[in-house]
Amino acid sequence: MSSFEIIGGNRLKGEITPQGAKNEALQIICATLLTPEKVTISNIPNIRDVNKLIEIIDDLGVTVEKQDENTYTFQADNIDLEYIRTPEFKSKAESLRGSIMIIGPLLSRFGKAYMPHPGGDKIGRRRLDTHFIGIQKLGASFDYDTIENIYKVDATSLIGCDMLLDEASVTGTANIIMTAVLAKGKTTIFNAACEPYLFQLCSMLNRMGAKISGVGSNLLIIDGVDYLSGCEHKLLADMIEVGSFIGMAAMTQSEITIKNVNYERMGMIPDVFRKLGINIEKQDDDIIIPSQKSYEIATFMDGSILTISDAPWPGFTPDLISIALVTATQAKGSVLIHQWMFESRLFFVDKLIDMGAQIILCDPHRATVIGLNRQYPLKGIEMTSPDIRAGVALLIAALSAEGKSIINNIEQIDRGYQNIDGRLRSLGAEIIRK
Repeated sequence: MSSFEIIGGNRLKGEITPQGAKNEALQIICATLLTPEKVTISNIPNIRDVNKLIEIIDDLGVTVEKQDENTYTFQADNIDLEYIRTPEFKSKAESLRGSIMIIGPLLSRFGKAYMPHPGGDKIGRRRLDTHFIGIQKLGASFDYDTIENIYKVDATSLIGCDMLLDEASVTGTANIIMTAVLAKGKTTIFNAACEPYLFQLCSMLNRMGAKISGVGSNLLIIDGVDYLSGCEHKLLADMIEVGSFIGMAAMTQSEITIKNVNYERMGMIPDVFRKLGINIEKQDDDIIIPSQKSYEIATFMDGSILTISDAPWPGFTPDLISIALVTATQAKGSVLIHQWMFESRLFFVDKLIDMGAQIILCDPHRATVIGLNRQYPLKGIEMTSPDIRAGVALLIAALSAEGKSIINNIEQIDRGYQNIDGRLRSLGAEIIRK
């Protein structure tokens, strides 16, 4: 198990470019299975979860060629469907949450798919009902082997239909879209997730020959086609990294320019951090965070305490709740953090409390943060990263703390952040990988 050793309390300075969006990459790579033609994808982040998925589809028979550090071509013209029945596939797929999105393309193009229950962060219940209910409505049969813990879907014919999703699941919506694009007839999806990742997926599929309207909204209409062709696609900047760097700059009193952020796709993320008192300047497609000695949390118009809650897009993404929470610890004022979408995502706050933060964990979903306004700096401790986003929140805390911190289990951070220690050192951070 690797670790980061961090000497905190240093101000950082410089420019940093966010990696390609992890969550978009997982969807887009799965979508390459929908065509036998070559698909070129650029701005792919070099991170554990994405590399695992590339390895899985390579084993499935997709010809994968690396063009440069962040650009790959994929050609799924020789798929070995028997591979998905092997213990090797089961072992690899169940270690990665994003592998669940292989089901839609395989079912759509080949009429069957198998998938073990996928892994991912332990952040609470993450049910898959939305995926399979939607796929069943399109005409697939579904079976769950409780002994082998494997999902099986088959379809001799997929027929478009109207459906209302029981939740606006991002990966569920992606799976259903990729199933419906080659189905016969029209599919209407109400309460579809509309995150920028899905805007990108639908836009790419339309360039491949799909007929999807309502792109970017929660009402999608898909007219099935017989064939999809190849295309080129560039991933957006990872908005979770952008939000992480905003919080890091504020916590460390640093002046940082975040380059090429795809600002028009960031939704309310900049405004939420502005409510925490952080100055955010937009310059072309860059974000500049000036050095701030202090930043003050806003209140509601009636003077009551600010609440920051996660919600499906266009609400505030749950992946940045931990960053907002840690950033608030050194602000002036108080805020209620309400993480209602996942019940285990706030359980890392005990480490922040050990560092000196004033946080009251009200229940699994809510925490009240009492900002210290830098009067009592956090102190370095040894801790363990429980998941990707909490791990980066702890890393930000360590960068702002006095003294030395050690973060263990950084493999969790590596799943979602490319060369994070190297990029932070380029800004002046004292961080060593051990």
